[in-house]
Order: sequence, then structure tokens, then C-alpha cells
Amino acid sequence: MATVVERERKYSGDEGFQLPDLTGCGGVVTMSDATVSDLDAVYWDTDDLLLLRSGHALRRRTGGHDAGWHLKVGAVGGARVEHQFPAGASDDGPPAELVALIRGASRGRPVAPAARVVNHRRERRLLDADGRVLAEVAEDDVRSEDLVDGAARTWHEIEIELVEGDEGLLDALGERLGAAGAREVAVSKSHRAVAGRIERFDDEPADGPAGPVLGYARAQRDAIVGNHAAAYQGDEEAIHDMRIATRRLRATLRTFRGLWDRRESEAVRAELRWLGGELGRVRDTQVMAARLTEAVHDLPDDLVLGPVAARIGERFAADLAGATVALRSALDSDRCPELLARLDRLVDGAPADVGRRWVDRRIGKAVRRADERLDRALTVDGPAGDAALHEARKKHKAARYAVEVREPSAGRPAARLVKRFKALQDLLGTHQDSVVTRETLRRQALQAYADGENTFTYGLLHARQAEAAGHDRPAVLRARDRARRRKVRRWLKP
Repeated sequence: MATVVERERKYSGDEGFQLPDLTGCGGVVTMSDATVSDLDAVYWDTDDLLLLRSGHALRRRTGGHDAGWHLKVGAVGGARVEHQFPAGASDDGPPAELVALIRGASRGRPVAPAARVVNHRRERRLLDADGRVLAEVAEDDVRSEDLVDGAARTWHEIEIELVEGDEGLLDALGERLGAAGAREVAVSKSHRAVAGRIERFDDEPADGPAGPVLGYARAQRDAIVGNHAAAYQGDEEAIHDMRIATRRLRATLRTFRGLWDRRESEAVRAELRWLGGELGRVRDTQVMAARLTEAVHDLPDDLVLGPVAARIGERFAADLAGATVALRSALDSDRCPELLARLDRLVDGAPADVGRRWVDRRIGKAVRRADERLDRALTVDGPAGDAALHEARKKHKAARYAVEVREPSAGRPAARLVKRFKALQDLLGTHQDSVVTRETLRRQALQAYADGENTFTYGLLHARQAEAAGHDRPAVLRARDRARRRKVRRWLKP
């Protein structure tokens, strides 16, 4: 299975629209002659179009140079990841490899043909002075049929996809097309094919006093779904983003727990903790491996005694392999889509009737709880103090996420407090990283000693981590004071 990242924009033209000359835009000096092809695609989805509603498009296409199964993930107009699987002898349904990638978006439910899109395409390459292909522009005469309600549609579409060009080229081409009468469209062909049906499943708007909380929770749910496929394939950024979304959701369900049924919200929080744990095993291993590898690399050669780098690499390669297998198993299990389905019912359902003051009081309470936990932690020394600072960091994350809920409406004051909390949280995180790193080095040293290897370098690295941790507390105190300044928090009063 091949995976590519496509950057494209789509435009619609009225009847009689003529593609203008695009030379002179962003380094384009030549437009090639048109290559003509006929494409026939059947899009698959759940009965309530969960894939499309989650920014996924699954199709089986014939014609063109890349005939076969395609799964696109991402919003139209931005970077989209496309997974390509060649057509097989039997194509009664999508291959298992792609089914695994849509389990989050489909909530584990079966998919079936939802729409057919037939496309007569005229495609040209846009080249620079050196003959490099900067982009491809396609004129599409499109016919579609909704395979459920039978609705038929036709339209003319222009699609520009970058090859070696940049976003500036897309902007320049867009201006030229706009001057010729084209209009940018923000939906895919498959979305237009089922436009009449998909409107029935639109989420209720997140209005009322609880609207900001619901909107925030839905955004985190969507982040989990949107990163599922890439996380399943081991993408580091997707795993990180998915983990952060689970943390934000857990904190939101706790901070604003009165909005939902208590038993159900706590059950969902427990499942989010499980998913976050599986993601965390992979992510923490990746981060620790990079941290220690860099630390060893930065030492002078005469201070690296023994196969330190090799031992670290071996240890974390094995740990990462095991954690990755466990994560893939979790994401491909029934438990993950069941969690997302329960989450849908919570964040898309009607919340309890509360007022704005109730929401603001919950935010204020989260902030005070973080303050109190940090103040107590700063009175404790030694390992107990390290543990207390770690717990204070968790409370500050929850406080930051609570403030983020109000950021769209409160604007700059909320954004400023979020930034101050982030700075404080990062310092506390650096301290916790030092604690974990020292313990990892201690264990590595014990294993090296048992294997008859020199442990000097592990001890040196441990000492350097301990020394760095000694500088953390003054920085934390300064960041704490900045986050508590009156002008930063004045807006919090309900």
C-alpha cells in the first residue's frame, strides 16, 4: 500500500468556463497539452455517511494511472493523506488494510457503496523553466449519482494539485482562475454527490451557555478520529496529537462533569485513559530514545566508555516495537470504535441546562485547583517533591484546557493565560522528563554492570540530568508568578 500527501485546491466554473493561460503564475512557463482520461469511482461509506462527515473518502476507481482503492484523509483545501491500494482480482469490498484505517471514522460499522462519480478529465502539467512539473491542473466534467436516494448531479470542476510547487503557486493560480470566473469550493466530489443526504446528519450547533464546552469536546473527538489512520501506521506526529486530544477530553469531561450523565462520562473517561495509555507507551518511548541518543551524541568521545549508544538503541528499539504492536492492536480492536461511539453520544447529545456563570465557575475552579496543587508541591523536597510536581503539572494541563474552552469568546485575555500556563507546564514537564530520564539511566547502568560493561557514561549523564533539575525550581517560581498576575486573570471572574 502506497501513501502520498496531496496538496490541492478545487474550483467550480459556470457553463462555458474556459481555462485561462496559467503561464506566468509562480514560475510557470509552460502548460503541456491535455491528457484525456475517463475515471469511474464508487465511494463507500456507512449508512449515515460517517466517513465523509469525518473528513474521509473511501473509493474504488477505474481509469487513470492509479486505478484501485483509495482512502483520503483530511479536509479539502489543505494537505490530505491518500492511501492507495491496487485493485485485486476480487473487489467486492475494501481490502482489510484500508478497513483497519477507517475503524475510527466508521466507528467499526460496515461500509457499502454510497455514491458513484464519473469524470471526464483533461489534465495539463505546469512546468518551470527547467522542465520541473510544478503542478497539475485538471478540468473535470463530472456526473454523480447517490446510490441510496438516486439523486443525480452534474458540474464542471477545476482541480489543481501541487507536484514540486509550493503554496505560493497555489495562491497565484487561484487568483488567475478567480479572475476568469472560477470559484473555490471547499467540498469533495463525493460530498457533492450526496449533498442532499449528508445534510440530514449534520451535528446540532453547539449553542447556549454550554456551547463552548461542547464545541471544544467535539473538536478533540474529531482530532482523535482524524489522526486514527496515521497513528495506526506509526506516524509520530499523529500519535502525539491523538494523545493530546485524549488528555483534553478527559480533562474536559471532568472539569465540566455536570453537563453529562455522571456514570457514563466517567466510563468514557476511563476508556480515554486506556487509549491515552496505549498512545503514551509509543510516544514516551520515542521521546526518551531521542533524548538519550542526543545526550550521548553531545558528549566528547573520550567520555563515552563502552557501547552506550548501541545499548540505548537496542533497548528502545525493542520497547518501541512492542509498544507499536500493542497500539495497532488497540486501534484495530472493537474497543476503540466503541469508545468513539459512546463519545459521540455524549458530545453530540443535549447537555444539562446550565448558565454561563456555571461554566465560568468550573473554569475558575480548575485554575484554583492547579494553583493549590503547585503551592503544596513546592513545599516538598526529594522524590516525594518530584511526584508532587508531576501531579501539579497534570492539574495545570487541566486548567489550561479549561481556559481554552473560553478562548474563542474571551479572545486575547484567555489566549494570554493559556500561553502562561503552557510555559509553566513546559517547565514542569522538563523537570518530570529529568526524573524519568535519571531512572532510565539508572536501570541502564545496572544492566551494563551486570553485563560487565563500563557504567561511567551512564553515571555522567545521570549527574548532568540531576544538575539540570536543580535549576528547574527557580524557573518554575518565575513562571508561576507570571501566570498569576492580576492583569492576566482579571477576566476570569464570573
